[in-house]
Order: sequence, then C-alpha cells, then structure tokens
Amino acid sequence: MSNAPERKKGDPETTGHSWDGIEEFNNPLPRWWVWVFYACIVWAIGYSVAYPAWPGVKSATAGLLGWSTRANVQKEIDAATEANSAINARLVSAELTEISEDPELNGYAVSAGSAVFKTWCAQCHGSGAAGAKGYPNLLDDDWLWGGDIEAIHTTITHGIRNEEDEDARYSEMPAFGRDELLAEDEIDQVVNFVMSLSGTPQDASLVEAGAVVFEDNCAACHMEDGTGDRTQGAPNLTDAIWLYGGDFATLKETVVNARYGVMPNWSARLTEAEIRSAALYVHQLGGGE
Repeated sequence: MSNAPERKKGDPETTGHSWDGIEEFNNPLPRWWVWVFYACIVWAIGYSVAYPAWPGVKSATAGLLGWSTRANVQKEIDAATEANSAINARLVSAELTEISEDPELNGYAVSAGSAVFKTWCAQCHGSGAAGAKGYPNLLDDDWLWGGDIEAIHTTITHGIRNEEDEDARYSEMPAFGRDELLAEDEIDQVVNFVMSLSGTPQDASLVEAGAVVFEDNCAACHMEDGTGDRTQGAPNLTDAIWLYGGDFATLKETVVNARYGVMPNWSARLTEAEIRSAALYVHQLGGGE
C-alpha cells in the first residue's frame, strides 16, 4: 500500500524525493528573482574591485577608483580652512588685547574657540568649563597663573608641568610628609591653620602652632597671608576655592604627598589661530580678567 499523498490537479512536478511519504514539489524561484540575485553578485564583485572593500593586516584594499571617506573629509576640512584663511590671518596678527574691540573678529574667535574647547578641553574642564576635582574651574576668577587674555594664551600655548615644552608653566610643591620634611603633628597643625584662613579648622587648638609651621615652610610660595603667588602657580588659600578639596583629609593628603597636575602644550596640536580662539573663548566665559 502506497503512503504517497494524492496528487491534485495543478500540482507541480515533484523532485522525486520522498520522506515518509512526503514528497517535495519542484517549485523553482521566479526567473526575475534569479536574475536579480545574479545581478547583485556581479554588482558586489564590481564594488569590491572599484572601492575599498577587503580588509588586510594593516589596511584595506584601496579599490581602482581610489575613493576614500577620510580623503573626502580632509577635502572638506581643507576647503573650510581655505575659506577662513583670511580671518585667521587677521586673528593671528592682531594684538590679543584688542581683538575684543573688533566685533567681527571677536565673534569669529569666540565661535571658533568654542569648537576648539569642546574638542580638546572639555574632557578635563567639562563641557561647561566648570572643571572637576584636579581640573580648574574656568568660570570663576581664581587663576593659578593669571586670568588675563595674555596669561591664558601663554598657559594654553605652553601648558603646565609637561616635559615637551621648555617654556611650560612649572612649579612643584614639596611632599612634606612623604619626604619627611614635616612631622605628623606639624602636618596636622599646618592643615588646621590653612583651614582657618578661609573657614573653620578641625582642631582650633592647633591653629597657632600651625601658623609657625606655615611661616617657616609655606609662606615663601603662598605668601605670609596665604593669598598665594601667581608667578609660581601657588594658589590662594584664603578664598575657600580648592582644586582638590578643602576638607581636612584632602588638605592633609595634599601636604603629605603634594599635587602635580599636568596640562599639555597645545602648540604641538593646535594652530596659533586655534590657540587664540580658545583663549578668547575661555576669557569671555566670565572668569577672565
């Protein structure tokens, strides 16, 4: 007895295959679909020959047409650079202190500086330039090296404590605890004194002794009244503005191990026009002097 199903009128031919009485119809794909499939194969081969397609160890195949997305982007960058060449030349040749007096030039510089800042500076100083722990707030009027336009320009150009630029801003606070320059009790005393300059010390009974330690070890840079010295990058300790924090534990850590923040010399990465634009942008944020 056959297990083959009953054939109906109009059923296509079978392939001759049968599984447990189940037969497979011979239903070929539509011819138009087959030709489109073949055309796609031909198009893919042509594309891989004409355009970059196959990855290699170090690079992909270039393609006969030499087409490149990077090259296209570079062309657009070059075109924009050429279009701005005249105003960039004006920006570079102008006196820094006089740029703000030229509405057209100042508007261009601030706009360009905003783009430079968001590309290169926001990672440390924040998108709004408010800074973070260890990274200065550029919106206030507390500047380690000076906040006028020329000082900001110098800082951006040469950086701080980097080893690439011999003109980088440089200062180094001694590690009073790590290098055993002060005893444990002297560190506690001076930290309490520093806290008293702008607020409430943790232990008021140590402030008087801390004043002596401060005068002997810290006043040379931070001045006798604690207001700091910008020429040395020594911060003002009386304004309650702290780069790393003003609580007892953080200040003690600073005295014991010192701080050594580094900023790149942007002259190695940016053009003079871009550096000036960034300086003008930072200066007009509200903290520039």
